[in-house]
Amino acid sequence: MRKTAVITGASSGIGAATARRLAAEGFNIVAAARRRDRLDALVKEIEAADPAGRRGFVEAVTLDVTSEESVAELAAGLPECHVLINNAGGAHGTERIADAKTEDWRVMYDTNVLGLLRVTRALLPKLVASGSGHVVNITSLAAHVPYEGGGGYVAAKHAAAAVNDIMRLELVDRPVRITEVAPGMVKTEEFSLVRLRGDRSAADAVYSGVAEPLVADDIADCIAWAVTRPAHVNIDRIDVQPRAQAAPYKIHRE
Repeated sequence: MRKTAVITGASSGIGAATARRLAAEGFNIVAAARRRDRLDALVKEIEAADPAGRRGFVEAVTLDVTSEESVAELAAGLPECHVLINNAGGAHGTERIADAKTEDWRVMYDTNVLGLLRVTRALLPKLVASGSGHVVNITSLAAHVPYEGGGGYVAAKHAAAAVNDIMRLELVDRPVRITEVAPGMVKTEEFSLVRLRGDRSAADAVYSGVAEPLVADDIADCIAWAVTRPAHVNIDRIDVQPRAQAAPYKIHRE
């Protein structure tokens, strides 16, 4: 039986890479995000790589994790769900707390924390009913190591990590595994650009001199490994960073 994996934030970066990888692993894929044009292009790309459909189906679903109604529509349209990848999130701004913008913090909490809550809560009955459910929450090294200028993002990811650990405690008697994947520096097309408010030169400088930052496929590889372990094996947490990074604030640049 093919398992169905729902991936939030699937329109780019880690989410899109995970959709491609899990499709290749034989999962049915529900790729969910706000930008439907990007999702449709991703579906065509995955289908073109497997014209015979041997890898299972792939479907695009428009989803805004900050909307209760949007999340409810996603849940209502799913006949089943075996794996949920809570990937939607992001960072906004690098101001110190004394200069922080309240709206930035609100947006980060609404996506990284409350979005995780909304989607997990809505799909949990289907995950339990599958008999072998798995929730993978994508956090960050910022969920465990604070750093200056990280303010709202660090706080939001710490909250997401706490939710992850509490879920594991509360669901220990249910057939649902809970995994956290906490990436360090990952070079994607949008993360730093969004965080730095569209400043391309500043976004590029984040990775300047780092010979080999992680890429989205590296995180997708970690996710795929975790969700393909035997049902009795729970991978609690994967911390993954490039060799050139020792901490969010300690990076070797050539």
